[in-house]
Amino acid sequence: MPTAPADPALVGTVVAWFDEHARDLPWRAPDRTPWGVLVSEVMLQQTPVVRVEPAWRAWMSAWPTPADLAAAPTADVLRAWDRLGYPRRALRLQECARAIVARHGGEVPDDEDALLALPGIGSYTAAAVRAFAFGRRSVVLDTNVRRVLARTVGGSALPAPSLTAAEVRTASALVPATDDGAARWAAASMELGALVCTARAPRCESCPVASSCAWLAAGRPGDEHHARRRTQAWAGTDRQVRGRIMALLREALGPVPQHAVDQVWPDAAQRARCVDSLVADGLVARHDPPSPDAEPTYSLPR
Repeated sequence: MPTAPADPALVGTVVAWFDEHARDLPWRAPDRTPWGVLVSEVMLQQTPVVRVEPAWRAWMSAWPTPADLAAAPTADVLRAWDRLGYPRRALRLQECARAIVARHGGEVPDDEDALLALPGIGSYTAAAVRAFAFGRRSVVLDTNVRRVLARTVGGSALPAPSLTAAEVRTASALVPATDDGAARWAAASMELGALVCTARAPRCESCPVASSCAWLAAGRPGDEHHARRRTQAWAGTDRQVRGRIMALLREALGPVPQHAVDQVWPDAAQRARCVDSLVADGLVARHDPPSPDAEPTYSLPR
């Protein structure tokens, strides 16, 4: 993607569209807290809003502050995460809460370096928390924003599989100079990508910047990075097996014996590999049998 000069017209048009079409999401409400914003950003990684919103509401009701989550039993945290996917995010979020309590007196920091030093917080999440929780100027580049910029500025169907230095330069040049303007642009460009400039079926006829979109002007060329993208079917993968094991343990009232775990998947080698990986990730606790002729049991960690 070429480096673009700042374009106030593009930014202003998208922000005006956002003012009219923004979704009413709880982590955008006037009474939102920095912790609520941080939780939403972790939950929204690779999980759609429609699944996140009810989970977020339940989570914030149970653990409205970092101190609340830090003190919660890990098993309760994993049960609350339920089927949001990638449950290691739940563990990292609890580790993050404990670090916030230990290092920052239970308050989410607004300093970028302090945010990046927290467990599970990368450059995108740190920028998003600064923008959406504190209204600070930052360069927020999620998949939606990258796609909007790839099309409107770069003329490409989709951004490269990995973030490039050129993308960061382009995005940085477009961010308004003021804190408030930058935060609104971050939210607006993300929303445009989520609702209109979507990956598979973009609604170009409803796009507020269609008349200046480089991709449309070029005739909507195909994805030049198609060959570099890796996709994996869900069925039969270790992720599916791990998900079934986690579902079994979340629903159990006590430790689950080995023979019950064996019922979740027919391939014994794959099942054992997935159990071992869940134990190694800290998502499952394995309990040794009380006698040589008994079988081990499994549970969520305490």
